[in-house]
Amino acid sequence: MGIRKYKPTSPGRRHGTVLDYSEITRTKPEKSLLRPIKKTGGRNNTGRITVRHRGGGNKRMYRMIDFKRNKDGIPAKVFSIEYDPNRSVFIALLHYADGHKAYILCPLGLTVGQVVMSGTGAEPLPGNAMKLKDIPVGVTIHNVEMIPGKGAQIVRSAGCGAQLQAREGKYAVVLLPSGELRRVHVECRATIGRLGNTDHQNVKLGKAGRKRHRGRRPHVRGTAMNPVDHPMGGGEGRTAGGRHPCSPSAVLAKGGRTRRKNHPNDAFIIRRRKKR
Repeated sequence: MGIRKYKPTSPGRRHGTVLDYSEITRTKPEKSLLRPIKKTGGRNNTGRITVRHRGGGNKRMYRMIDFKRNKDGIPAKVFSIEYDPNRSVFIALLHYADGHKAYILCPLGLTVGQVVMSGTGAEPLPGNAMKLKDIPVGVTIHNVEMIPGKGAQIVRSAGCGAQLQAREGKYAVVLLPSGELRRVHVECRATIGRLGNTDHQNVKLGKAGRKRHRGRRPHVRGTAMNPVDHPMGGGEGRTAGGRHPCSPSAVLAKGGRTRRKNHPNDAFIIRRRKKR
């Protein structure tokens, strides 16, 4: 996968780059695995804006991804590798031997025609899924469950990979991409390998329009507003705000801890990603 840079035919093209999508083998998605997405524009059920700077964007259909990988012992052939507008990583369409079709997150090195499996009998090869108790220590994994049987919740972005470092009784020690070291139950499933599309982080949008295509509206600084619109607004001339950064409702925006004390997951964290 590489980065394509266009000739500077316009100011936006001068600094923008795109992926070359050389890994993509099919442009039309599997129709039976599509679902509609309802846009909210950042509004809740009462119509109030609860998340700012959302709205517009290209219309999308959701691809049903198999995060559970619980079809044990049934081989599946990779039919195609496709683009997914809802996530940073590419997805792979699997055709199981029993006729079932499913999408999975595409790991690095997975190719069309390759056979993948899940369950106890699977080998530790990219794309195969199994429980943490069956994965050799030191192997890179992704698509990791946090609760057995619930489906993968962590390590799902492009280029990400966690490392299985040890097993201690009922729990495995996993090093996450953020640097956090945490315990995960050995009955939880994970997929072998690192996720693909590693160049995703190197793409430069180049212009505001490409951000609008993703459904992101303009972000206006609080200091540029009037006092009626923002706590940091107003003042003669340019100001630094006169107070700590905050939201329009005066909630502190930087440095304040938002995680509640005695969180249920705190007991599983061995080392945090940030020093307290």
